[in-house]
Amino acid sequence: MRNWRLPVLMLAVFCFSLPGMAQDSISNGAAIRSYYEAGLRRNGIVGSSLAILRNGKVVLRGSYGLQNNSPAVPVDDDTTYHWASCTKTFTGIAIMQLRDRGLLSLDDPLIKYIPELAAVHDSFGPISNVTIRHVMSHSGGFRDATWPWRDDDKAWQPFEPTKWSQIVAMLPYTDVAFAPGAKFSYSNLGVVFLGEIIERLSGDPYQVYMEKNLLRPLGMSHSYFDKSPYFLLKYRSHSWDLKNGKLSEDPFDFDTGITRSNGGLNAPIGDMLKYLGFLLGDATKEAEYGMILKRASLEEMWKPFLPVAPDDDFQSRKGAQDEVTTSFFVHTDGQLKLVGHAGWQNGFRSHFYIDPATHSAYIVAYNTDAQDEHPTDKGPSAGAPGDAKQNTRSFDFELRDYLIDHFFMER
Repeated sequence: MRNWRLPVLMLAVFCFSLPGMAQDSISNGAAIRSYYEAGLRRNGIVGSSLAILRNGKVVLRGSYGLQNNSPAVPVDDDTTYHWASCTKTFTGIAIMQLRDRGLLSLDDPLIKYIPELAAVHDSFGPISNVTIRHVMSHSGGFRDATWPWRDDDKAWQPFEPTKWSQIVAMLPYTDVAFAPGAKFSYSNLGVVFLGEIIERLSGDPYQVYMEKNLLRPLGMSHSYFDKSPYFLLKYRSHSWDLKNGKLSEDPFDFDTGITRSNGGLNAPIGDMLKYLGFLLGDATKEAEYGMILKRASLEEMWKPFLPVAPDDDFQSRKGAQDEVTTSFFVHTDGQLKLVGHAGWQNGFRSHFYIDPATHSAYIVAYNTDAQDEHPTDKGPSAGAPGDAKQNTRSFDFELRDYLIDHFFMER
């Protein structure tokens, strides 16, 4: 049974932080706020931030709850979240930058840049058949986890590798599970290989390259990878898991190690809004954004590559579907096509979706991974009666479908 006895102070923070939302310029902003607030309460989320954009402008923004409960610190505009696998889109853009600079081709074999991959077992042909494009689209045949084994109930380290040498030591115990390009199969390990390519071709550590080529040009001055700089530590949110009715805190200010290219980014919502502005595009900033990546190259990344079968990580209501692109995903629901990515790690959950056709988008972050099953609200976004998967899905999927119906479809 879910434990509803959340800290009294958290509820008080919830009440006084909501009026801080930007003045609505969408007709149903109050209804969206109400849906969001109710979902956070129902799911026992300790803290969260949401922002919605229309025509490239923020039309609704708000914070909820606490970033720390001992002592109590409310979530605000400066709160820094861990963005987990949303980082993969940054890594993909970095690869495209190197492509546009003539340093690689997406159809180059991985082994051209990482000769250590010769130790991998590939029963489908030579390992040289696996290309950069394959791992960017999660179709290279590599396993999901960075280790050949994984126990999520154990401490973060050392059960995730911190050094490239640890990855290399595991390559003789690594195999290619299917013919490259044959199907989608999510792979964190494949994105670690992309991070290694970025380092080898640029001569910079991954986080230094990203600072020089993405974070700083976009003005993301409070964003960084792994452990917090001392002057930003006070803004970093703690994180929690809610499972079997019990709320437990996860390791704070953790280091993602060698996996930072697939999940190491930390940033406040304000910085991520600058990233969304870049993705949406702005005619007044065409030259500025073009210095980061040509618009044509960015849009090339959004072309669907393979279908994604529905599962717990890709929950779609009837008639909707997901497809993997080159480092992003496309979610199609009716005539609407949204480009985005999700992430969850160490108690944090997050995702963003953009509609390039209307320059609209939303982004949300939660500092609590509520894993208990619970029925969804009844309504146009709820699953069919008796549909167990749809009736026990995470609130982030519920919110996405609600916003599709009540924001993206609103004209």
